[in-house]
Amino acid sequence: MVNIKKLFKYKKLINFYPPFLGAGIRIKEYAKEGNSYLVEMKLRWYNRNVAGTHFGGSLYAMCDPFFVFAAYSYFGDGYIIWDKSASIEYVRPGIGTVSALFEIPIDRLIEMKTEVDNEGRKTFHFKAEILDTKNRVVSKVNKEIYIKKM
Repeated sequence: MVNIKKLFKYKKLINFYPPFLGAGIRIKEYAKEGNSYLVEMKLRWYNRNVAGTHFGGSLYAMCDPFFVFAAYSYFGDGYIIWDKSASIEYVRPGIGTVSALFEIPIDRLIEMKTEVDNEGRKTFHFKAEILDTKNRVVSKVNKEIYIKKM
């Protein structure tokens, strides 16, 4: 069984996490602080749909964990951090390489931690866009993460 927390400590190894490897998803860049991830996915025979464009499930998979990772990198082990909900809007067909930036600014992480420490638990909302190589929006993603102090 893959221990994602151990892989998280070595961010480049996350590229070998089976769901990412199988869909061709990879972290292209990340901030040393762990609060920012640039993720990309090239269109391949194994991640394209019947129309010849990116499979919607693969587009969503490339967005799934990164806001949680960004929060976890700042909050650490003394907190429970989970995805609570997500939605994705497909705007245009994804053709070629697509990418998305998932970032929680450090000042926002500080605010979030203060809120969780004061309230015990809190839910936070984030947005991201998946872009094609011409910087056109392919999909819009809304994520909700839950953080609780242990």
